[in-house]
Amino acid sequence: MCGRYAASRGPEDLAGIFEIEKWEPEETLEPDYNVAPTKEVYAVLDRPVRDADDPRPVRQLRKLKWGLVPSWSKTPEGAARMINARAETVHEKPSYRRAFAARRCVIPADGYYEWVTGEQERDLEVEGRRKRPRKQPYFVLPADGSVFAMAGLYEFWRDRTLPDDHPRAWWATCSVLTTEAETGPLGVAPEEGPRSLAEIHPRMPLMLTPDRWDAWLDPSRTDPDELRPLLAPPPEGLMRAYPVTTAVSNVRNNGPELLKELEGPEEGTLF
Repeated sequence: MCGRYAASRGPEDLAGIFEIEKWEPEETLEPDYNVAPTKEVYAVLDRPVRDADDPRPVRQLRKLKWGLVPSWSKTPEGAARMINARAETVHEKPSYRRAFAARRCVIPADGYYEWVTGEQERDLEVEGRRKRPRKQPYFVLPADGSVFAMAGLYEFWRDRTLPDDHPRAWWATCSVLTTEAETGPLGVAPEEGPRSLAEIHPRMPLMLTPDRWDAWLDPSRTDPDELRPLLAPPPEGLMRAYPVTTAVSNVRNNGPELLKELEGPEEGTLF
């Protein structure tokens, strides 16, 4: 799954990476090292510019809220539960299939956080002792330091309780696609701990390699059967993972220190 990630790149950097043609300075976000559900995030998408004479899709950097609200939803209350969509079933689920066909995006990140339960604490659970597992967080990122381009979907939702000219009349929301975690060896593995992403968690965000960006973002591609090959997991061995401080578990903590690589799992969270 993807429940937390880091995004420190600014619009200028992302514009160069994704060949952005349009972004609004007033939508600039501060670097966020602990992105949590319902926060505003950057998304790259191809879409015609509203009220423009040219109807062609334009590569844009937009600010969306993480937690998709389907256009037909009566309320936005379920957004926090719709931060992820499974790549295997996204084409058939009512909440996602329309967005999959027409509104796909790339959500740029430095990498994502995932938690594993320490071996000693898992043993306590098995023995029936009532102790809350203490989980060791890992940061997962491309081994070469490039952008982690997560496959995403976006939707627009109209709040009918507000007038048309209200600034919050329309919601723009998004969801991250996930796939089965890689079972092969990491490109760079920690000295001690998990040797594959599957040993950390059975799911992972679907990372799109640059050769798939244009096809994924192209709104003229609407046939689910033609789109589904783009959901194939990336080649194995591109990722690295390392343990980070358990401070990231608290969403109130935010800063580059959360990305500092630890020499090993924190005490009491041995993998």
